[in-house]
Amino acid sequence: MEIEAINRRVIGLDIHQAQITACALVEDERGGLRKEHRQFGAFKRDRRALADWCAAIDPAEIVMESTGIYWKSPYAALEKVGIRAKVVNARHVKNVPGRKTDIGDAEWLAMLSRAGLLRGSFVPEADHRELRLVSRQRQKLVGILASEKNRLHKVLTDSGIRLGVVVSDLHGQSARAMVKAFIEGKPPEEVIQLASRRLKASRDEMMDALHGELTPTHRFVLDELMQHIEDIEERIRRFDQKLLEGLSGAGDALMVLQTIPGVDLIGAAMLLVEIGTDMSVWENEERLSSWVGICPGNNESAGKRKSGRMRKGNPYVRRLLCEFAHAASRTESTFKAKFQGLLVRRGRKRAIVAIAHKLLRTIFFMLKRGQHYRDTTVNYEEMSVKRNAARWIKKLTEFGFLPKPA
Repeated sequence: MEIEAINRRVIGLDIHQAQITACALVEDERGGLRKEHRQFGAFKRDRRALADWCAAIDPAEIVMESTGIYWKSPYAALEKVGIRAKVVNARHVKNVPGRKTDIGDAEWLAMLSRAGLLRGSFVPEADHRELRLVSRQRQKLVGILASEKNRLHKVLTDSGIRLGVVVSDLHGQSARAMVKAFIEGKPPEEVIQLASRRLKASRDEMMDALHGELTPTHRFVLDELMQHIEDIEERIRRFDQKLLEGLSGAGDALMVLQTIPGVDLIGAAMLLVEIGTDMSVWENEERLSSWVGICPGNNESAGKRKSGRMRKGNPYVRRLLCEFAHAASRTESTFKAKFQGLLVRRGRKRAIVAIAHKLLRTIFFMLKRGQHYRDTTVNYEEMSVKRNAARWIKKLTEFGFLPKPA
């Protein structure tokens, strides 16, 4: 069986860190096929030369593998000359065994493109690609911050101070003030004066927890850790500001996402820069779930269902969705009911992934229709009335809108 040519002029690009190998397949009017191989470097002048060469050929399609981050700068160079290349998943274009060379890879990509067998991955617009740098670096900073906070807790424990036993959050306002007092060398009798009155622990329990053997070395390490923690927190605030400024035109989408249980403003912003605001680029919610890598895999043979392990997708979106799922599982919503139903049968981790999948499907339809979240099992207006009715009636009576009881 012969493969029919769909595209008459195509270019395949095999991209590496320091070299780009290109193969152009051009069919003339008589049906003859001409191959042209070129190699380019990876510097700016080389990428400009690549873009000019591709523009001169005027192909119907240009394809490249999504290899690490190396595809991004050539893609941007082509975009500047008005060419939207197609970035394809490497696992979809595996070459024939025994023919693995850079030139062979580029030619294989061009052949598959000529036959119309390749589907491009989702690549957002240039402004959202830049915001991805902000969002992903923020996630890294949050991970570093958590690590530093845990380290500070370990140093306190090493010194015999058990502050984490009597406070729920070691980095709350009063707990942080007490740690800073220890760093300054104040005794426990003065440090305890900084404790909040809302702490449930008694004064005797607090005094027992604050007594330890804090050496000058402990104070030095605690001081460095505290300065690093506050510096990272300030950096995260600046990243948040930059991210929200970049999404100033997507205010409606941000508001829609925040109506979902478990989704806050920053989480919604980080999700939008990854999946975009236009859901028409996805065929359906299943395609989006597959791209993220949050849905079960398909692996069936001879009527037997084999491993349904999820494939590698977008780890940044998957991490956000799992965070949303953890939060949503603790709210009064349909997600909580589904989580509790799956928890017993499938375990906590699988239940969280299932909730994350359900959340993504919900987000797809909300953004596509521009509608706020409506829970199928919980009436939030009724819940709000039950929670606040007594206070509302009291105030209405106080200001004369309702008659006072006899």
